[in-house]
Amino acid sequence: MTPKERGQVFLEQLRAQGYPGEVGLHVSTLDGQLLATLNADTVFPAASTIKVPLLLLALERIQSGELNLKERFELHAEDQVNGAGVLHELGAGLRPSLQDLLTLMIIVSDNTATNLVIGRLGVEAVNAWLDEQGCPHTRLIGKLQLPPGQHNPAQRRGERNRTTASEQARLLLGLWNGKRLDSVHRELALSILGRQQYRDILARPMPKDAQGEPLYPTYTKSGELSGVHHDVGLLLLPSGLCVALLSRGGSDLTGHPDNRDAIALSDTLYPLLAALGGVYEWVGGDI
Repeated sequence: MTPKERGQVFLEQLRAQGYPGEVGLHVSTLDGQLLATLNADTVFPAASTIKVPLLLLALERIQSGELNLKERFELHAEDQVNGAGVLHELGAGLRPSLQDLLTLMIIVSDNTATNLVIGRLGVEAVNAWLDEQGCPHTRLIGKLQLPPGQHNPAQRRGERNRTTASEQARLLLGLWNGKRLDSVHRELALSILGRQQYRDILARPMPKDAQGEPLYPTYTKSGELSGVHHDVGLLLLPSGLCVALLSRGGSDLTGHPDNRDAIALSDTLYPLLAALGGVYEWVGGDI
């Protein structure tokens, strides 16, 4: 099958599961050979996948000496925003380090931590960096979960942070192949992504050993809004894969981990990933 044919079969299987939404998919080898694609250049709301470029840019700035992992940020009450994470549940006056913020931003998708990182990097600087990476359709519009009175002009016009499956994959492949980060900062990025705690799509069906530990490392970032379920990452299967799955228009509005749309996406995608990644016991049919 061609990459487009694999993407189309995936969509047909999703429809057979009753999934009603739109999906963007990119699957490639870790050296960038395209294996499956579906609407990969379609723009979707980024949700928390926007945190992937924030992590990578921050680590570049740390590598260059412009930022310092040990820099501390005092948490004020006005910094705390709703949604994912823990910092909004804690008392003001905490002084997390930049490394703490980057870790919380990814592993528990902390929106307060993310906004502090955005404040340090700057929206315009993030978008200029995305242009340098060849990602013109991935845009940071502004901070997350702000009350309406704090929205910037673009947010008041209804613009949202956005991305595509192909550009998420481009960023992850750049990380894996060491295009911008040295070995120390590359390993730090992978370590943080590898500790992601929202594992409802890409990592959920991965095989486990007798102790319940995953057989294969995964470095992922999920994203969720109402009807939106994303997961992007690097999967170190016997044949490693870079995967970006974006979706919108799901019908189940309940949260993870029992969301039916997320389960359908995960269960339908995994046999394809297992086949392409060499997890042969899961292979069935033509790939």
